[in-house]
Amino acid sequence: MKAEVVEPGSVLGVLGGGQLGAMFTLAARRLGYQVAVWDPDPEAPAHRFATHNFSVPFHDQPSLVRFADLVSAVTYEWENIPAELCRALEQQKPVRPSSAVLNVIQDRLEQKGFLASNGFPVPLFVTLTDPDQLAATVRQVGYPAFCKTATAGYDGKGQWRIAQESDVQEVERALLESVRPGMRWIVESYVPFERELSILVVRGSDGQSCTYPLVENEHEEGILRTTMVPALASPIVTERAATLARQVVDRLEGVGVFCLELFQLPSGELLINEIAPRPHNSGHYTLDACSVSQFEQQVRTTSGMPLGEVRLLSPAVMVNLIGNDVAAITHGSGCRALLDIPGAMLHLYGKREIRSRRKMGHVTFLGETLGLALDRAKPFRDGLANGSLPSA
Repeated sequence: MKAEVVEPGSVLGVLGGGQLGAMFTLAARRLGYQVAVWDPDPEAPAHRFATHNFSVPFHDQPSLVRFADLVSAVTYEWENIPAELCRALEQQKPVRPSSAVLNVIQDRLEQKGFLASNGFPVPLFVTLTDPDQLAATVRQVGYPAFCKTATAGYDGKGQWRIAQESDVQEVERALLESVRPGMRWIVESYVPFERELSILVVRGSDGQSCTYPLVENEHEEGILRTTMVPALASPIVTERAATLARQVVDRLEGVGVFCLELFQLPSGELLINEIAPRPHNSGHYTLDACSVSQFEQQVRTTSGMPLGEVRLLSPAVMVNLIGNDVAAITHGSGCRALLDIPGAMLHLYGKREIRSRRKMGHVTFLGETLGLALDRAKPFRDGLANGSLPSA
């Protein structure tokens, strides 16, 4: 479909109404756009900021017709949006990134196969189609290994670590309990990484692209807990990451905001873990620490506008608020204590139900240096872990 510029005042559509959809919606409204949010959950945060709301299942055909008639261009906040819905929409309106990109990325086996066939560096992986073959499959990549569902699953869900042969039986039982016809898994070798890194890359419909600074991440139980920017990586590693990001998205012919999750080996070599075809949790720092956020870039690429300037205004450390962490911020003196910290920027997502392992918000700590930002973030993160936030 011919690239067209969608002017402010028009309606942009977003599939998915979680925190990423909400941040996109706020960025779009600030730039003068109306937004139609389609999320089956009427309590999804983005619905509160949208101009038009669709709180019906994604397979509802009358809603598909109304949504397509209403919007001028479409994006999505999550790679598990039905690809067939994107295909149907892009018969009438631009969908950025396209359904072709989504088809590659939302299946881990397709994604890893695409990367490997194009010469991009990835961990050793093998396809598993029968849980009974798990032991033999793991032997092909060696111990330790990870087994992941090929589709769906995120924040550690649908993923199992297999440290040694004695772990196989338990994981096999878990796979058999969840198996569905045609289900597949990917079995990957464990990567003895030195750092977990990620980088945002933005690509417009004209093929122009830009990258954000490389960031360093720490996970807890498969969920991102902390991101710091800039990463403590060498200039060579930083440039290699930016080059990889541009090459991958160019090869995908993707239009939008993408994030490459990377492993840095002790040798400095980089391996690609996964690609996200949308703004990423590790890019939330851009809301407070950059001249143009990842969400404004998503608005710009969806509407066909020029890419925004990428400039880091301040080193930053982002800490996710997960599950009951949010209670420590919203009750008692927690919020006052947090906002008394210089450079602390609080973002609460407005999710009504607190659940274990659910991302409820984040805090970005800014500092004139990365060391200062870390000094401000560490006591807060430790306080969350210990159940005792610093007092005001």
